[in-house]
Amino acid sequence: MSNLSFGIKTAPMHTTYDGILKVWKEADSFPVFKHAWLFDHFAPIHGSLDGPCLEGWTLLSALAAQTNRIRIGVMVTGNTHRHPAILANMAATVDIISAGRLDFGIGAGWNEYEHDSYDIPLYTPGERIRRLDEACQVIKLLFTQHLSDFDGLYYHLKEARCEPKPVQKPYPPFVIGGGGEKLTLRVVAKHADIWNAPGVSPEEFKHKGDVLLEYCKAVGRDPATITRSIQQRVNYEDLDETVRIVQQYIEAGATHIIFNLNFPYPEGVVHKIVDNVIRHLPG
Repeated sequence: MSNLSFGIKTAPMHTTYDGILKVWKEADSFPVFKHAWLFDHFAPIHGSLDGPCLEGWTLLSALAAQTNRIRIGVMVTGNTHRHPAILANMAATVDIISAGRLDFGIGAGWNEYEHDSYDIPLYTPGERIRRLDEACQVIKLLFTQHLSDFDGLYYHLKEARCEPKPVQKPYPPFVIGGGGEKLTLRVVAKHADIWNAPGVSPEEFKHKGDVLLEYCKAVGRDPATITRSIQQRVNYEDLDETVRIVQQYIEAGATHIIFNLNFPYPEGVVHKIVDNVIRHLPG
């Protein structure tokens, strides 16, 4: 399993800060786990809307300061939620706090309720993807240039600064989430170091990977430089089921495996995944 990398995700909804912190510290103590993730939503996306939902980037900053080894990130940031220049400053700060452990996750944005309730424009699907493409360009400029100028269709910079820069050079790995075959995967081919395809079957994942391969050829990108990532919810009552499903994704080309953990987290949940899931995956 040397080519596989395992992580956890604790979506910060219907949960507590103390509960998440305990799980992240546990994952940080197991070398087999390489990464840990939050999400970027302002209300729960499953269950009651009235439940608690912690803000992802401020929570990530706190967790960055209280972990030592594990890579960290938001899977994934909604580009529509913040101007990309603001997001670049936030990400650079978190990379510094974590001593260079940030994986920078970004996607187009999608949740209608939170956009409507906060009066945040959602735009058409096509415009959201075009904005995502420009945002990646803007953020990479700010991560690498002392003064950045950009005159896009949607975003504009004039002698813009982002100091200090991220620890990682030229910038933290870009993680792009989404599977749209007409537009999103082209942006993945251009900008992503890691591609995460949420909510697809192993068969769909393999097909979308084939589409991504064609986009990589079109833009002159070596597809081997893009890591393929999936998320799988852990069934605490049937860990064998988790083994079976994850193995199907691995056979379909996934090497970056994220175990989604729902609250309440069982005692020693990370240890249980190591003993009952990871050790039973062929490879």
